[in-house]
Amino acid sequence: MADPAAAPRRDSLNLRIRPELRALIDQAASLAGKTRTDFVLDAARRAAEDTLLDRTVFAVEPRAFAEYLARLDSPPRPNKRLRRSLETPSPWEK
Repeated sequence: MADPAAAPRRDSLNLRIRPELRALIDQAASLAGKTRTDFVLDAARRAAEDTLLDRTVFAVEPRAFAEYLARLDSPPRPNKRLRRSLETPSPWEK
């Protein structure tokens, strides 16, 4: 494993971008209270994590998977919050 102290603290990433897209990013970053760099890096990091998580495979024992499927297939147990949710009209019905 490489020595963390020897690794550069930051690296650069250069992008070519249309002016109108840069203006859009700048506007959004400003509204979010972030620098352009922080805004773009946060968005790129989230997209990268989502992409990797979408491709994550969970290996479980057949018994655990069967229990998981059974819980998904079983109806929810009645409770006060569920009953209230079912009795409340939807916003588009009001």
